[in-house]
Amino acid sequence: MRNADMQKPIIHAFFDEPTNTVSYLVADPVTREAAVIDPVLDYEPQGGSVDARSVEAILAKAREEGYRIVWTLETHAHADHLSGSPLIKARTGAKIGIGEHIRDVQRIFRPVFNATDLKVDGSDFDRLFKDGESFALGSLSVGVMHAPGHTPADIVYIVADAAFVGDTLFMPDYGTARADFPGGDARTLYRSIRKVLSLPPETRLFMCHDYKAPGRDSYAWETTVAAQRATNVHVREGIGEDEFVAMREKRDAGLAAPRLLLPSIQVNIRAGRFPAAEDNGVHYLKIPVKIAPAAKEATSA
Repeated sequence: MRNADMQKPIIHAFFDEPTNTVSYLVADPVTREAAVIDPVLDYEPQGGSVDARSVEAILAKAREEGYRIVWTLETHAHADHLSGSPLIKARTGAKIGIGEHIRDVQRIFRPVFNATDLKVDGSDFDRLFKDGESFALGSLSVGVMHAPGHTPADIVYIVADAAFVGDTLFMPDYGTARADFPGGDARTLYRSIRKVLSLPPETRLFMCHDYKAPGRDSYAWETTVAAQRATNVHVREGIGEDEFVAMREKRDAGLAAPRLLLPSIQVNIRAGRFPAAEDNGVHYLKIPVKIAPAAKEATSA
C-alpha cells in the first residue's frame, strides 16, 4: 500500500432502511483504532420494543477486521432514530462524543418533556467537541466543524479527505436538511453549508441519510464537495442565501414531523440512555399532548 493511501481512513457504511440512516465504521489502517459515527438502536414504536441488530452488525464487522473501537460519535441529537452509542460504549469501552452545543439542545427540550432528571451541562456525554478542535483516531487526526442550522449542535467530522456531514446536507439530487426544529434556522444552515462546501473540491462527503430522490433507483450516501457545488438542487453555485431561505422555510412548513421524533429526542439528548426505570422496572418515554381549546373539556371528563 502506498504511503499516501495509509493516511486515509477505511470507511464501512451501514444503511438502516427503516430510518433511512447511514452509520459509519471509520478505521485507521495503521493502528486499527476505529470510531463509529451515528449508530442506530433499533426501535419499534408500535410495540415499544428495542433490539440491537444494527449495532451488532457494526461490532461484528469491527471484530472481523481486527478494529478496536475507541470512539462512538454523534453528529447531533437525531430526531429520526435512537442512538446506539451507549451499547457500543458498554461493549467496547468507547467514549461518546458530540458537539458542545448539545447543551443548547438539552436546554430547549428539557421543559418539553419535563425531564427533571436531565442535566443540561452535556455531562451525559464523555466528550464535547468545540468548533475547530481536533482529536486522534490512531494515527489519524479528526477535525471538528460546527455546522448549526438543522439544530444548534450539528457538527461535521473531517478525517483526511473524508467529511461526515450528519443531516446538514443530503445527496445532490435531494438537497438539504430541514431547519424548522426548535433551535434550527434556515439562514444559519445556509452559512454552515457554505462553510462545508469551502473544503477542497475533492473532499468526499458522507451523508447520514438518504431517501432516494425521484428518478433514482438505489440508495446512495457518498458524494464530493465538487458535486455538491455543481448540482445540489438547493445550494448549488448561484443560489444565494435569501433564495435558499425562502425555499427552505416554504418547504419546511409542509413537512410532517419525523415518525420517531418524540422518542428519539428524549433519548438522544441523554447520550442515548433511556429515562430511568420506574418502580415497576419499566422505562417509559413521554408523549407531550397538545389539546385544542375545543377539546379541553374531554380532559376533565
